[in-house]
Amino acid sequence: MHMFAIDGLRIALISGILIALMRVLQISRAWCGAITIPIIWFYTAATGWESSAQRASIMMSIVLGGWALKRPSDLLNSLACAALVILVVEPRQLFEASFQLSFFVMLTIALMLPVLNDWSDRWLQHDPLLPEELLSGWRKAWLWLARRFARYFALALAAWAGSLPLSIKYFHLFSLVSTPANLVAVPLGTAALMANLGALISGSWLPVFTVLFNHAAWFFMVGMTWVSAEAARLPGAYFYVPDIAWPIIAVYYAGIIVLFGGWLKTERTRVVSGIACALIAAVYLYQLESSRSDASLTVIPLEGGHGIYAAARHRANDLLLDCGNLQGAEGTLKDYLRAQGCNRLPNLVLTTGDVRNSGGAVALDRLFAIGIVWTGPANFHSARYRETVAIFDQSPGRHHILQRGDTLGDWNVLAPGPDTDFSHADDNALALLGKIDDTKILLLSDLSRAGQARLLDHPEQLPADIVVSGLPAENGGEPLGDTLLAAIHPRAILIMDSEYPAQRRASRELRERLSEKHIPVFYTRDHGAIKIAVDRHGWRLLAIDGVLLQGPEK
Repeated sequence: MHMFAIDGLRIALISGILIALMRVLQISRAWCGAITIPIIWFYTAATGWESSAQRASIMMSIVLGGWALKRPSDLLNSLACAALVILVVEPRQLFEASFQLSFFVMLTIALMLPVLNDWSDRWLQHDPLLPEELLSGWRKAWLWLARRFARYFALALAAWAGSLPLSIKYFHLFSLVSTPANLVAVPLGTAALMANLGALISGSWLPVFTVLFNHAAWFFMVGMTWVSAEAARLPGAYFYVPDIAWPIIAVYYAGIIVLFGGWLKTERTRVVSGIACALIAAVYLYQLESSRSDASLTVIPLEGGHGIYAAARHRANDLLLDCGNLQGAEGTLKDYLRAQGCNRLPNLVLTTGDVRNSGGAVALDRLFAIGIVWTGPANFHSARYRETVAIFDQSPGRHHILQRGDTLGDWNVLAPGPDTDFSHADDNALALLGKIDDTKILLLSDLSRAGQARLLDHPEQLPADIVVSGLPAENGGEPLGDTLLAAIHPRAILIMDSEYPAQRRASRELRERLSEKHIPVFYTRDHGAIKIAVDRHGWRLLAIDGVLLQGPEK
């Protein structure tokens, strides 16, 4: 029971196996239903009353009950009845991903499968003028196998189509290989479950068969996991994609209902549906084109460090500034980047050499295949930082050095210069100024007071709408000295601090000093990740949950 996830497939397989066995024993339909329904509910109870198992058991009880009573079966009616029963008992399940996946996948299968099977049967039909008795044996066998494969493929395709938008919504994942992989993996899983049930039946009174069943179940289970793992390793097997809006999901399922639900049988409905599809496509393309003109910068606190993801208007110019330590990169940052549809990182900028901001670079390279790593000219003393740079130096062209006056996409490097050689890491942190349309954003990383003083050698470069700064760790320094802040003259300040560890929290003195400047100040410790969105209307600051903090500013 621990081996298998509880879902509709498992309940359906158990029910199908039990019904097949009892029908072989010439047990009537009424008794088959009366025996099978309590067994699947016992299975649900024994495995912890999982919500997905309860939904599947309710649906299967309705289907088996109608079959046992010899009532006409209608999968859509059974599905609607199961959904009604579940939502009456627990209305909150409507907002659960598992509920939505269960019922929309079943709805899609119920609508698409008869149409797909009809298409495949007509395509694989032999010559109607030739009696089937005159077909050769090999041709009969080929047609039988082809029809079975076509029906199985149609089922896998319908399930994939039903889960596609919700998989993108909740998991940000688009898979091309799941349907062909399931053609092999699901039969192996079915065989494993059958072997386990065989071992349960034989038990201790036929120990030889019990051992054989258990070994067979293990063999099939290993085969299923191997197929799944190898399919996932194929080039282009899956992609991470950004979130999609609920209206798009609603339109998608409405399209399936219209296309496969028999709504296009008349000329009038086909014309109306065509016009509606054209209007929806036009609105969607307009919104898609409008969103491409937006750029954003998201500040992400990571285990005492930080990461700053700058999404440019052109994906090739996207860059990540710092990546946190190993835990931050493999946890929060990985999940965030995948939620943005990031499959590859073109640029990673390491602004300092401390582990809290650069320790996860190698792990991030394994996850997202970093194109180029950019660092400053300073020789940091951190052994981890030196090892990281050495790994990227092994491949020509993967490590570049930035210094004052260089340009990287929309960003200009303000510091450090080639002659800078301070004794502490935060003195040598990279400072970058970005200009997106008319919005200027100054990124200071963990730049210390000594590094800030060097920036004031060129005060004409410093004015910015937004300044983003971390907390220097060296020499007890604080970010954004009064003189530097006066030169920048920002409209908003973002301080990258964290709840833990305690030394990475903005001090009370810093908060009081900045509050006296009468400039809006936002701390990642208070709001979590903060996003700066820039479009043709100006800029605005958003919390990670979409709450507007400030803006839009023109």
